[in-house]
Amino acid sequence: MTISWAPHAIWWSVYPLGACSAPIRTADEPGVHHRLRILENWLNHVVSLGCNGLQLGPIFASASHGYDILDHTSVDPRLGDESDVAVLVAACHQRGIRVMFDGVFNHVASNHPRVEQARLDGLDSEAGRLFRRDPTRPDGLSRFEGHESLVEIDHASAEAHDYVKSIMEYWLARGIDGWRLDAAYRIPGPFLAKVIAEVKTTYPDALVMGEILHGDYGTLAEEAGLDSITQYELWKAIWSGIKDRNPHELVWALQRHQATRGRELPWTFVGNHDVTRIASQVSVAGAHVAAGIVMTLPGMPAIYYGDEWGWTGVKEEREGGDDAIRPALPQGGPEGLDLNGQSDMAQTQRTWQLLSHVRRTHPWIPTANVEVTSKIYRKVTYQTRADSGEWIDVEINTEQEIPHLRITDSTGELVYI
Repeated sequence: MTISWAPHAIWWSVYPLGACSAPIRTADEPGVHHRLRILENWLNHVVSLGCNGLQLGPIFASASHGYDILDHTSVDPRLGDESDVAVLVAACHQRGIRVMFDGVFNHVASNHPRVEQARLDGLDSEAGRLFRRDPTRPDGLSRFEGHESLVEIDHASAEAHDYVKSIMEYWLARGIDGWRLDAAYRIPGPFLAKVIAEVKTTYPDALVMGEILHGDYGTLAEEAGLDSITQYELWKAIWSGIKDRNPHELVWALQRHQATRGRELPWTFVGNHDVTRIASQVSVAGAHVAAGIVMTLPGMPAIYYGDEWGWTGVKEEREGGDDAIRPALPQGGPEGLDLNGQSDMAQTQRTWQLLSHVRRTHPWIPTANVEVTSKIYRKVTYQTRADSGEWIDVEINTEQEIPHLRITDSTGELVYI
């Protein structure tokens, strides 16, 4: 890991279209709507959580949900314009908050201007060479995972290389600090490695994280030149271990997690815009334990907005099935939540703040070693240890209906969750 700031990053992850109350499946009023400015009201909250990174879901002009891109160099008018991005990035940097954009570089909307141009000029035209072919389809263009509205980019083409590189550099030049690469598991590693290496000749401190679902994370990161990869194996082991009161699945995941040490800085999480909320999976009490696990392990943790209050929401496989996990934030900031009247929400926020403090006061955690030291029935203890010899022990106890977590460090300090 060569990016000096990355191991110290704790991210607050937001799906902007939902968080800023933009319409997704219904028409918006004409014109530019400066909804992105709502997030400025939440930056002090980000800092109060102990976070120093803001990871934004897609903000580019799109046909509906943000991942069906129409123009990678224009801000979606439902969110605002480039001036809104400039103000938000500046406000983040003033507070020491890094900014990461969501790079959707595997596919575009089926009505993207270059797709329509390819249909007019033919697949062998300059526009057509940008896209992957599928001879079984009437228009000859490949779709992403069967989604009719998403046409895949052909990463074997020179056009794709130039296209992706220019977009990454366009927004890095405007002050962002990194990229999350959506559906990186579908993009060939050599393509990413070449583009990332060229981008980093100009922006060496840019962090590039790839969405990878499974596989040998360390090898995949090295092949693609990625600094970080989404740790889905760990996410699954955390929630299912708590839910099933069987934390031994976590043992295997921790061994896999340890194996990537030094090869990439895993993006660790218990929630994101694509999965059922952790409090819906394991209850609010279980969500506290899940937070304790992710915040005491090596990697680069992310808090998905709303998880810090124990918000619930179930992802469903239907149109609109993501709405429950992508809700609106109060426009004026955290004052609109009335935590004084919501004891569970307030306690969950305090838990995340406490865990951020544990992580900040043990700054070696992100690059430490992790080892399971005890496995007894429904209890598992692991140790996160620095090369210098400092350590924390984390005990997960699921023997009772309400799970518990205890953290002990080498100074004897105890934290109970």
